[in-house]
Amino acid sequence: MHRLLATLLLGIGLLTSSATFAVSDEFRAKVTQLEQSVVQDLELLEQAKGEMVTITEYRLGHKTEELRNLIAPELDKPDADKAYLLTLIEHQLGYVLKTQQYLASDIKRLQKALGTDKDAPTLLALSSRERERDMSYKTELLLLDWSAKLGVDVSARRAELQALLIDRADRLASLVDYTQTQLQLAVDESRDAGKDVTAEQTARVTELKSRLDQNSASLSTAIGLLDQLGGDTTAFKETLFTVSGDITQDVLDIDVVTSLLRQWLGAAEAQAVENGPKVAFKLFIFCLILFLAGLVSKVVKRLVKTAVSNSKLKFSKLLQDFFVSLSAKGVYTLGVLIALSQLGFELGPLLAGFGIAGVIIGFALQDSLSNFASGMMILVYRPYDVGDLISAAGVTGRVSHMSLVSTTIKTLDNQRLIIPNNKIWGDTINNITAERHRRVDMTFGISYSDNVDKAEDILTEIVKAHPKVLKDPDFTVKLHLLGESSVDFIVRPWVRPDDYWEVYWDITKSVKLRFDEEGITIPFPQRDVHFYRG
Repeated sequence: MHRLLATLLLGIGLLTSSATFAVSDEFRAKVTQLEQSVVQDLELLEQAKGEMVTITEYRLGHKTEELRNLIAPELDKPDADKAYLLTLIEHQLGYVLKTQQYLASDIKRLQKALGTDKDAPTLLALSSRERERDMSYKTELLLLDWSAKLGVDVSARRAELQALLIDRADRLASLVDYTQTQLQLAVDESRDAGKDVTAEQTARVTELKSRLDQNSASLSTAIGLLDQLGGDTTAFKETLFTVSGDITQDVLDIDVVTSLLRQWLGAAEAQAVENGPKVAFKLFIFCLILFLAGLVSKVVKRLVKTAVSNSKLKFSKLLQDFFVSLSAKGVYTLGVLIALSQLGFELGPLLAGFGIAGVIIGFALQDSLSNFASGMMILVYRPYDVGDLISAAGVTGRVSHMSLVSTTIKTLDNQRLIIPNNKIWGDTINNITAERHRRVDMTFGISYSDNVDKAEDILTEIVKAHPKVLKDPDFTVKLHLLGESSVDFIVRPWVRPDDYWEVYWDITKSVKLRFDEEGITIPFPQRDVHFYRG
């Protein structure tokens, strides 16, 4: 390998122009130009300072990558000049070795500076250099594969690189474990400080997280290279998974999975032995409190139901259900909160979270809240109750169920309609059964040629004879209108609301039958049509 480095340092001029290459002149010119630029930048790098170091390193990386991009397509050509390509690959390997030596020297310099007051930036710079060295190993393995593709035996160098990467991965795994421990300590200190956390503590957490990310990335790269070289990476993959928690293709390796499961089962067993009785007792208390809360809520529900149903205030059915439901659910919710506190939950943040969630849900359910508000108004003002016959929102029927959101009405033809409360509260509400008495309004007409007094006596007799017509208030039978073709009587008996239609239909039928018996005519509109001849 030192011979390869010597070849690079001697200069690109060793490529004799007298040789005949199976490559184009344009390709050879580009390669020569790029390699000369690389040699010049290598010489400049040894003398550069400050920002020029970064600029020169960038140029070297860019130029060598461009060289590799030129070489790669030539490897697959059937008429490729293998000797020429191998020479170019040797130059690239020489540059990689030179880069590794340069990075190793700079890493040692940074490591010596770890005891200064500028530890944080030095550690980040060190991690960055390590990532650059990872890339150099990756490039070296690529170049070795190219050499093997051209028929060169690189087994010895691959074995050497594998041993180097195993040692590197082992060191990185230890560094990752250490950095993760330090990061957890820094996070705990910042959390304990609370509002008094300092800028130094925050910066420490940020710096350690960056280091852990970079070291984990370096370990991942080393593992990938070792997998290509056929090395055993099970232990390193376990460390990487423990830190990142990412389920990748590497983790699906059977050895890694088996080892991780064994570790987790061991940890779970230790936790169960150490904390099992304590956790079991807490769960028992949690279940016991929930059970007792359920019993107490049922007792409270019965007591409240008895109280509101027997109250002299005569609460509506809706208000009774509201108080019963609220008391039962309130007691059970209190029991749940007490049970959660036994498991270690902080009730303050939990209640605050419920409050925030309530605001968000309130904005999302504005229409439902409008129905709820209307339900509260119905609850307070009691325009109707369960069992009442009402006409509202264009629907007539009997109220079968009420809640704070909707009212269920069963129509007279036995249809069940669920109407939002805001539709009912925003419309005229006609409570048909709210009063004890209801007047039945009917009109009957007789012919102009019939006896008015006789007709009035018949109507009075029919109304008096009906058993469901109330005595008080008294009914009314009066001559009302002299129409175009009839003399109209109004008949207005008072009945209980539930008897309305029965009385209406019975009296109408009786009037028709009696009028027919008595020879009284019920007229219908008639018109005389006269024809004139001109």
